[in-house]
Amino acid sequence: MTADTASLSRESLAALAEASAAINSTLDLATVMDSIARSAAAVMRAEASSVLLLDQRRRKLVFTAAVGQAAHSLLGEEFDAGLGIAGRVLAGRRPEIVADVSTDASHFKGIDEKSRFTTHQLVAAPMIHQDRAVGVVEVLNRVDGQPFGPADLDLIRLFANLAAMGASNAQQHETLKRENRALRESKVPGDAIIGRSDAVREVLHLCDRVARSNATVLLLGETGTGKELFARYVHETSNRREKPFVAINCAALSETLLESELFGHEKGAFTGATAQKIGRFELADGGTLFLDEIGDISPSTQVKLLRVLQEREFVRVGGTRTVACDVRIVAATNRDLQKAIKDGGFREDLFYRLNVFPIQTPPLRNRREDVPLLVDHFVVRSARDLGLPVPGVEDDVKALLTGHDWPGNVRELQNVVERAVLMCDGDRLRREHLPPEIARPGNAAVSRGAAADSTLWDYERAMIINALSDHGWNQSAAARALGISRDNLRYRIRKYDIRKPEA
Repeated sequence: MTADTASLSRESLAALAEASAAINSTLDLATVMDSIARSAAAVMRAEASSVLLLDQRRRKLVFTAAVGQAAHSLLGEEFDAGLGIAGRVLAGRRPEIVADVSTDASHFKGIDEKSRFTTHQLVAAPMIHQDRAVGVVEVLNRVDGQPFGPADLDLIRLFANLAAMGASNAQQHETLKRENRALRESKVPGDAIIGRSDAVREVLHLCDRVARSNATVLLLGETGTGKELFARYVHETSNRREKPFVAINCAALSETLLESELFGHEKGAFTGATAQKIGRFELADGGTLFLDEIGDISPSTQVKLLRVLQEREFVRVGGTRTVACDVRIVAATNRDLQKAIKDGGFREDLFYRLNVFPIQTPPLRNRREDVPLLVDHFVVRSARDLGLPVPGVEDDVKALLTGHDWPGNVRELQNVVERAVLMCDGDRLRREHLPPEIARPGNAAVSRGAAADSTLWDYERAMIINALSDHGWNQSAAARALGISRDNLRYRIRKYDIRKPEA
């Protein structure tokens, strides 16, 4: 028998053993907390008990489970971790008996009023596991009316140690479950950013500058310009790269569903909410949350999102407990948010919270020299996905694709290339495999005239830039790869005003 158990009766030891079995029978956090509260009252032969978990980030003690008259009314209540009898016990890291709470200035009388329960005496102990504070367990009023004594201090100390271990294991299990789900729901890494143009290099430079900070990033640009790829690049270049990258399309969900997806919901919060749901903010904890189409969220959701950005905490739909989050926000929109503010469709204060570091993603028509690279990339990917041989691409096809304006940008180009690969009946993509509006731009006269000249100009310029990039801007090597003389290459460099990008 140890010094801690020497003063305990056989009945108390049996109660501890039963409590240990109940607490460690599951790793579900809510069930473990309920078992701790019920076991505390049983072991200590008390009228009521409560378990307060420590929210380390917010330095709050939160009523997580309770047993006794109207105990459910306490759940979710919280206060600063340094206040109250529980705060004093946690700070001192030792159990304490309060024989008459009416004489203790630290006792919160409002707690009794809320639960309609009168606390006469209590004993409380800190839950400490591996030198980490987990929370506090309190038991109130012995059933027999007798005062708590020294043996009760030994008993509550042992019980709190058991409870701390069970609570800590359940918390770790809850964290692992959340992280596993976050990894499953994280957007699977897709394409790399393809491009060598000055426009792409400038965007990547801005992404590099902001990535290692925690600043909120707002990606602006037309649909299909690769905003999610640049958002992922910011994440993978940041100090959060080992944590989840979670994306959500805000325009794809109704207001109610979007709030549930963002913040989660409690069981019974609305019809169909049969279980608690963890939201994207919790899933992305420690990592990056990508909010696509942010300009399309409702005014009500804008208010809630603004609070999260300001306070870094939120409440699940239908819940009362405040949840802290450590999330880096990258938002994106193709809308003119400043015009939306003038029209009353977007909150100005939310815009300024999002617009900390704006980055404009370029449309494809402003980076035509990247089109041949993108075409080669999408041809290989499309053939692989479709289970077809990888075809070559005729030069006039690349020229036509380079000269097209691409109102749908990279996404439209990808779709056109995939269709062409599917239509290809040989080993080369030819003009007839392209949609008519691209294969025959404008009328015949225009096709033979200015439009064709412009298309060839764009394509030839792109070919020269890519050859120079592939050979480290060595003009002799690039000329050999293109099959032209170095003098001819130099003439074309001057003709197209091609300049080597700054390092």
